[in-house]
Amino acid sequence: MVSSPHEAMHRIFQEYPGLFSGVSEVLGIDFPPPTSVTVLPNDLTETSPVERRVDTLLRLESEEGEPLLLAVEAQGGKDPHKPASWAYYASYLLTKYRLQPLLLVVCQDRSTAEWAAREVSFGPRQWPLLTLRPLVAGPHNMPVITKPAEVRKDLALATLSAITHATHPDAGVILKSMTTVLRDTPQNIADPIIELIAQGLGKHPAAQLWRKLVAVDLSFYKSYLSEEIRDEGRAEGEARRAAEDVLAILDVRGIDVPEADRERITGCGDPEILRHWHRRAVTAPTAEDIFEDE
Repeated sequence: MVSSPHEAMHRIFQEYPGLFSGVSEVLGIDFPPPTSVTVLPNDLTETSPVERRVDTLLRLESEEGEPLLLAVEAQGGKDPHKPASWAYYASYLLTKYRLQPLLLVVCQDRSTAEWAAREVSFGPRQWPLLTLRPLVAGPHNMPVITKPAEVRKDLALATLSAITHATHPDAGVILKSMTTVLRDTPQNIADPIIELIAQGLGKHPAAQLWRKLVAVDLSFYKSYLSEEIRDEGRAEGEARRAAEDVLAILDVRGIDVPEADRERITGCGDPEILRHWHRRAVTAPTAEDIFEDE
């Protein structure tokens, strides 16, 4: 199953095709900046029933030399079968487009990144036929951008950096620098970045931090994520107030509320259930009795 981080790590190159220039510069590889970029179909399926799809495929053109085919793969873990697939992609792209292919693998953990960066040879040991050498971007070589001034220099690179450093100890500082800049960024530019980072952080703890920062620092944005966060906040506030009302009635009636029952009431996030408990709290002889129908 394709995960949200997987989608974000390659889709960002579709949203910001010029990002590869910043990434290649960080990786120390000299590629001229593209003068035009074309997003190509990612379906590499042949007439046989085997389906093969590269995550993102871009045609990069520059003032120097021939166009370049950039295949971007988001890799979430080590897969011993992947290098053979990547070699197939390269061979197929060269055959189909007659342009030189390049593979960029984007990872979120150092172990996977180091695995992906290995040279892999195909063919007999005595005479290898092919050698696969992917470029790899991950937490081991992407810059840790914690200053708003650095974010402003290249928003796309800063976004990719935030995604690849999802588990970095300074993730909070990294994400805060993003919201600081996005506050002053036009909404049509900021919204895709907000969504990409939310998608890229997946289920990492930093994802919840990002949601809180968006809710507080970017509360005026109307993106899908910000609306979802505000809806969640309203629901949480309603449930909290309903739980307080249940406890208030029991307190006024002088009914003791054991700690376990109190935690059950305050831990309930369903306003409808809390309203039911609220009605029962008016007449229930004990706190436990309000749960009788549950």
